Amino acid sequence: MSKKISSNRKIDRAYYWMAVPAAVLFAIFLYVPFIQGVAYSFTNSQGYGDFKWIGFKNYIALFQDARVGNAYIFTIFIAIIITVLINAISMFLAVALNGKIAFKNGFRAIFFIPYTLSVLVIGYVFKYIFMQPLPEIGKALNIAWLSESMLTSEQYSWIPIVFLAVWQGVAYTVLIYLAGLQTIDSEIYEAASLDGVNAWQNFWKITFPLIGPFFTINLVLTMKNALSTFDQIVALTDGGPNSKTESVTFLIWKGGLTGGEYAYQTANAVLFFIMLAVIAFIQLKFFGSKEKV
Repeated sequence: MSKKISSNRKIDRAYYWMAVPAAVLFAIFLYVPFIQGVAYSFTNSQGYGDFKWIGFKNYIALFQDARVGNAYIFTIFIAIIITVLINAISMFLAVALNGKIAFKNGFRAIFFIPYTLSVLVIGYVFKYIFMQPLPEIGKALNIAWLSESMLTSEQYSWIPIVFLAVWQGVAYTVLIYLAGLQTIDSEIYEAASLDGVNAWQNFWKITFPLIGPFFTINLVLTMKNALSTFDQIVALTDGGPNSKTESVTFLIWKGGLTGGEYAYQTANAVLFFIMLAVIAFIQLKFFGSKEKV
């Protein structure tokens, strides 16, 4: 009886009037350009003028290009560090800000401020800090590796990029963790305290498992953002020194828009998109299964 009623129920056309235009806009501004980009990756186009179909030559060249390989290695390297640091620091801050402390709302606002600032603008501020005051402090303290600007060092130039990415990325991640902590019933902690559970056990046995879905969301988002690191590199190192800090997104922008490698870097973008999708799928699959357990 219930099946018959549900099958005969009329759906309000207003839902279609709201959903269809949005779907059309998504298709025009997202899917159509994406398909065009994939098509261009099989050509020798420079972004203008005539072009020819060359098949998989761009993709074959990508796997033979040492510069592209170094960009992928560097991107994955900093992405892992950024993801770990952001989630570790954000988890700690979220638990602290969720506790019974004075001026809790004020602290939450302070920690969220970095997220509201332009990455490029604040990046140039940090560039000055790493170029001028920090080396002077290193000289005063007789710290050799800090006495020279890390931005010009092939060995340490990644550190300012990671620092800026973490500094800005923590804000939004803390917000999501706080939302997760708010869903935990305080009575659970009260019952645990009666059983003599200490603060560390409280976190690992109660808090962390219960905010598992929020951890998964943050892990996927922070990894995706870290792999797409771009503004920080433009503001701090511009890919230098000696191309040591070129990320994949930076290389796609620099080679595709200013280096006459439009189709080649479009193929790189397609390859990078596939990598992002695979990593996100693995993360969701792995941590999603952990949540069910």
